[in-house]
Parts: sequence; structure tokens; C-alpha cells
Amino acid sequence: MQKARINLTLDSDLIDFIKEYAETQRTTVSEVFTQFALKLKRTKENNPTETILADPDFSESLLQTIERIKSGTVTWHSYDEVFK
Repeated sequence: MQKARINLTLDSDLIDFIKEYAETQRTTVSEVFTQFALKLKRTKENNPTETILADPDFSESLLQTIERIKSGTVTWHSYDEVFK
């Protein structure tokens, strides 16, 4: 793929953070932006629900909730109790 140059204007503290992050990850600032943009593209092209379900913390929370429902330890509330 042919590469092209892009100029960005960012706050200096954000630039410092990105440079430090790239260094700790042993990559380049350009690669950090490339990976970020590719992730945005994949999320837009794919079903966002797949992204949510793929999150390990969400999956664990979902499994714990299902287990609580099955065991009967969940306290149920009416719509009005929750949203009023």
C-alpha cells in the first residue's frame, strides 16, 4: 500500500503522551495512528455488538450476571424504581 504524509495539530501534552506510548510499545508514532485508524475502520465495518461481546471484562460480567439470575440471587426492580 502506498503511503502518504498527513499533518496533525495536537496539544503538546497529547503529543508527548503518544511519543512516550510509542516508545514503551517499541513502535512508531505513525504506527500508533495507523493502528488506531484501522481499529476505527474495523469497528465501523463490523457489527459493533461483536466488539462489545469480545471485550473480556464485558464477557465476564455477562457470565456472572447469568449465573446470578440462574441461582436466584438477583434482586429484580420495576421500571419505575429504576428510571424514576
